[in-house]
Amino acid sequence: MAKRAAPEVNAGSMADIAFLLLIFFLVTTTIEKDKGLLRSLPPIDDTEVEPPVIKQKNLFTVNINRNNQLLVEEEEIPITELRQATIDFLDNGGGTNQAGESCDYCKGERSEASSDHPDKAIISMKHDRETTYEKYIEVQNELVAAYNFLREREATRLYSQYYPNAEKVFTAMLEEKEKNQFSKDEVLNERIETIKKLFPMKLSEAEPDKK
Repeated sequence: MAKRAAPEVNAGSMADIAFLLLIFFLVTTTIEKDKGLLRSLPPIDDTEVEPPVIKQKNLFTVNINRNNQLLVEEEEIPITELRQATIDFLDNGGGTNQAGESCDYCKGERSEASSDHPDKAIISMKHDRETTYEKYIEVQNELVAAYNFLREREATRLYSQYYPNAEKVFTAMLEEKEKNQFSKDEVLNERIETIKKLFPMKLSEAEPDKK
């Protein structure tokens, strides 16, 4: 009596199915991107440097307590007023010619009780360990927006002729730099650095108090 041959499994179709599944997962899988605040950290330097003397009027204190209340210069203010208060501090220009701290491009009140020069102005931000992340980010955004507003103003004053159709000149400059990141545009980079030096971002974040 003849023996029956065992049925064979079509391995070719199995390979096709596996290949289709692989393509499906490659197309549908999403990779989470890390989110955070972009900050440039200073280089590591083991040498001891004596901290500079900072005048109290050149220090703008921002504190968020455990109840998410915003305190600016020890006075509670709504978040809607933080940006303008920061602009007023950075743009004050209260320095004198005798001290070599005058700011000819500042448009503030030039009050002797506020910052001397944008290069001297420091924002000190502090939060409580129980401060919510959303409130922390909200305050951070307003502080950075104040710097961006002043940088946009100066970019428009100095370089608007190169970007006649741009609503925001400094933003257009940064976008141009990002598009041409693989080519060195020394003129563009120099202009961007010039604007940043007019209003350098000096944002200091103190550690929360230990309980």
